[in-house]
Amino acid sequence: MSEKVKKQFKTEVQQLLNLFVNSVYSNKEIFLRELISNSSDAIDKLRFKAQTETAILGNDTEFKIQIIADADKKTITIEDNGIGMTFDEVEKNIGTIAQSGTGDFLKALEKSKSNSSLSPEFIGQFGVGFYSTFMVADNVILVTKSIDSDKAVKWESSGDGSYTLEDTEKETRGTSITLHLKPVEKEEQDFTKEFVIKEIVKQHSDFVPYPVLMDVEKQEPLPETEQMVDKDGKPIGDTTKTVIKEETLNSMKAIWLKDKKDVTEEEYNEFYKHLSYDWNPPLTKLHMKLEGVTEYSALLYIPSKAPFDLFMRERKHGVSLYCKRVFIIGDCKELIPEYFRFIKGVVDAPDLNLNLSREILQQDALVRNIKKNIVKKVLSLLSDMEKEAYEKFYEEFGQVIKEGLHTDFENKDKLADLARYKTTKSEGKYVSLKEYVANMKPDQKNIFYMTGDNFASLVNSPHLETLKDKDYEVLLMTDPIDEFAVQSLVEYDGKKLKSAEKGDLDIDKPDDKKKENHEEYKDLFEFVKNALDSKVKDVKPSLRMKDSIACLSANDYDMSAYMEKILKESGQGAPNTKRVLELNMEHPVMGKINSLFGKDKNDTKLKEYSFLLYDLAVIGEGGKIENPSLFSKQIGELLNSVLA
Repeated sequence: MSEKVKKQFKTEVQQLLNLFVNSVYSNKEIFLRELISNSSDAIDKLRFKAQTETAILGNDTEFKIQIIADADKKTITIEDNGIGMTFDEVEKNIGTIAQSGTGDFLKALEKSKSNSSLSPEFIGQFGVGFYSTFMVADNVILVTKSIDSDKAVKWESSGDGSYTLEDTEKETRGTSITLHLKPVEKEEQDFTKEFVIKEIVKQHSDFVPYPVLMDVEKQEPLPETEQMVDKDGKPIGDTTKTVIKEETLNSMKAIWLKDKKDVTEEEYNEFYKHLSYDWNPPLTKLHMKLEGVTEYSALLYIPSKAPFDLFMRERKHGVSLYCKRVFIIGDCKELIPEYFRFIKGVVDAPDLNLNLSREILQQDALVRNIKKNIVKKVLSLLSDMEKEAYEKFYEEFGQVIKEGLHTDFENKDKLADLARYKTTKSEGKYVSLKEYVANMKPDQKNIFYMTGDNFASLVNSPHLETLKDKDYEVLLMTDPIDEFAVQSLVEYDGKKLKSAEKGDLDIDKPDDKKKENHEEYKDLFEFVKNALDSKVKDVKPSLRMKDSIACLSANDYDMSAYMEKILKESGQGAPNTKRVLELNMEHPVMGKINSLFGKDKNDTKLKEYSFLLYDLAVIGEGGKIENPSLFSKQIGELLNSVLA
């Protein structure tokens, strides 16, 4: 296509452009990092392809990224000799770039309700960095030539809702992006200044693996033949001249290949920023080099703060796979399990097959071996953390770690050691399973737990009254993942995990007097069961409660109330499971209801009381009753009769 065509941006992209065009965000220099990063990615792709197709490089074999600043024209250009783009690729990658990332970016920004969220990591994580150019430029021109095309393509936009595309000429492969900069406001950086560009590259792109080059002014001595001297032969005036030299602005240090003792803490932290777009320092790191049958180097970081997209479906993992510094694959799920997806880093395996495709990555024995070693090392790193540091980590990533209890059978025991829970005795602090077992009462057989979405409701639940009375500690699990984790973690240290709301608690056997009471209430319970036939599958005396009158329980293998709620809220249409209504026969109200039942089994109040008992049980576990107005009316009538 040779004719210039004008097109409109997608709606979400235009929203994003408006955001950047009108941004008052102070850290605008991030645009340069984003463009350098894009250039590095383009060279990565070409370098990988050239491993098996060496001819595609031609005579241009020295990879580089060039920065050209023109103070007179107020432009800055970033140019690379990477893989380039075809016409269709430009339209796909620029005109509608990162459509899913754009949508997620806008959703996350909407939640924040503030442009202050336009932080460097916020922009970088969603892959929308190209648009950050419109924070500093009122016109952007991209010219690119793909290795798969004889024609070059020109893309241009002023960020006004449209862009143009046309064929053009370009001698060499790769991409150049020219920004026509907006006027510099007071106290803003001038991005055509040499020292400004150097500082930005040093801070944000020092570890890019390809040279970032720029022509800079340098002072050199004048040759003696060009120097003016006095009568005594001494130089007169300036003895230097200004020359233009090409300078490499970044260090290109592959610090993961260096010995740990040769890397400073500052270098570690700067590399972490380069990888993660996270301006917070990492919580800790793991730098290792394995030699022998399996050889690889790895530098992995654990962030100090959980990213806001940690639980987003489209989130990418943070570990990249290299072979002898050649980038192979980013977002490498095959190197690290899903429950470690927050880890950022690099793995470099020199013996890796460069023809390895993502489809066969999981089947590669070397990759599987590396993954096994990494998981082992990370688990060890976490278990060896100081208590205070680990609690900070767990506050941020505890939910994700517990995913492994359900998905990683091989490491289930080690992950169980890392799990932490608040309990009925911990006063809001976390307790490990090891600590729980050490504190168990001599007569206690099981590890008791209860799941739900509200800590206050759990800690005050009627289900726990007898357990508390016996001074038994109960784990209070308030994360949705806990429901799935306990399905796999059925025991710990030889102790069975037992739900406080399901089955027989196996802590008390009714004495002879209670057995007599069971018989005395038998007919009443049958009446209540028939009255609530659509809601409960059984009505029975309770051994869980001391003070409350009613609660709902389930059989050992039934779905818990919280699991049913999770499934319904996620749109999975969980069936309405009938549960067991347990009634506290020691409660004085039950004696009065039974007395009324004995006098007149047809009293209309008995059915009302049956539904009232059921509603009290639902409320006691933090649930929602079906008819709040009827419940309120019944309570009002009862109060009136009591206070009359």
